[in-house]
Amino acid sequence: MHRICLALPTDRECSATITAVGAEAAYAVRHFDVEVRLLVLDSSDAATRAAHARTVAALPEVPHVVVHHLDESAQRDFLRGAVERAALPEPERILRLMLPDALSYGACTNRAFLIAAALGCRSVHRRDSDCAYQVFGGSPVYPVHHELASLGKRAADAFSGVSEVALDPALAHRPVSLVGASFIGELSVDIGGIRELDKEVYEEVVGLWAPGHWTDEQRRELAEESFTGAGLLPFTGDHSTLTLVDPMRVDMCNIAFARDVYERLPLPPATATIGSDYFLIHAVYDASLPGVLHNRHIENYYTGERRTRAGFLAYQTRFVKFLLSMLYFHHVYERMADAGDALLDDDGRLDPAPFASFLAESVGLDRAENERRLDTVAEAYGRLGGKYAEFARGMTAERERLLDEAARDTADFVALIGAWEALVHAGRGALR
Repeated sequence: MHRICLALPTDRECSATITAVGAEAAYAVRHFDVEVRLLVLDSSDAATRAAHARTVAALPEVPHVVVHHLDESAQRDFLRGAVERAALPEPERILRLMLPDALSYGACTNRAFLIAAALGCRSVHRRDSDCAYQVFGGSPVYPVHHELASLGKRAADAFSGVSEVALDPALAHRPVSLVGASFIGELSVDIGGIRELDKEVYEEVVGLWAPGHWTDEQRRELAEESFTGAGLLPFTGDHSTLTLVDPMRVDMCNIAFARDVYERLPLPPATATIGSDYFLIHAVYDASLPGVLHNRHIENYYTGERRTRAGFLAYQTRFVKFLLSMLYFHHVYERMADAGDALLDDDGRLDPAPFASFLAESVGLDRAENERRLDTVAEAYGRLGGKYAEFARGMTAERERLLDEAARDTADFVALIGAWEALVHAGRGALR
């Protein structure tokens, strides 16, 4: 029996999701020889945390399912201990990157990775608090079914557990390092209102996350495909493919990584930036590590907070910071694609060194492309008027700060990669 971590980071009320993920954990131990550590990383307010604690306490007791509900105080205590044992040269900086004051999709997942390592887990299975499971034939459709069928096996040994094999036979000796699917329902990024108001503006703005040298047609095609997940069609039966998993085909609400991925590389710790948690999907793909793409997609929905004025302004900031991060990440992704097997060490695992090197190179890039991105967003949102024009005015006033943060976020990622191996080692065995 091996141990896995089913992780649910949250900063909002999600008692129904906790109950549903608890049921997925029970499904996992019924169908596979595993022990599940259900990890709820709770950054919500005190009243919501208390409600979550009641929900956790009400979960049915299931043999081989252990629940860890950690608020930020407990997370900070664990992290501080790991940072101190790691004897890092900038301990407070690393602690801030692991548990920042602001929302960070990458940092919350990094905490799940580090705690999973401390618990001795073989894999991390990530879910989100604003998602639900599809139901087929009266039963929930749990992604962990495909994740545990293949993850960690040698690709050649995973052939029998998938519907289709689309993998170069030369890679069959490598381990299945990622298993994932996507979502159905609303766009994963809260910009559907732009598309409803003006499709041309939507294409123009979404196209900004493309590399600077792409043609207008390529940008339009990217905008058409982006953030739509698996569309709207519900689950009708299983299909899974052993392959190199295209990062555009999976979502972080529905993914599992083997330990030789997340114990080697963290995610970018950028704050208030959507998409900051997708880096490892690209790393696995460019390093030609096998994965499984399946169709047990999760249902995505929007919480009420996104519909408020404050929620709207905060989310648009996260979207713009994502666009700015692409100046740096496209440079890195190009280097990663060229590097191929050089992204692996002698044992066939991800090697942190080339990733850190590519990121460090990118920090000094000319910001002119990002200045153009901000100009385009400001002009496009101004045309939309209303709350979009209001956001554009505020964004323009914060222009230099946003440009500086995008570069600093990249430098922070380099620093965290440099500390990661020591953090993982220092965390091991610290939790039971």
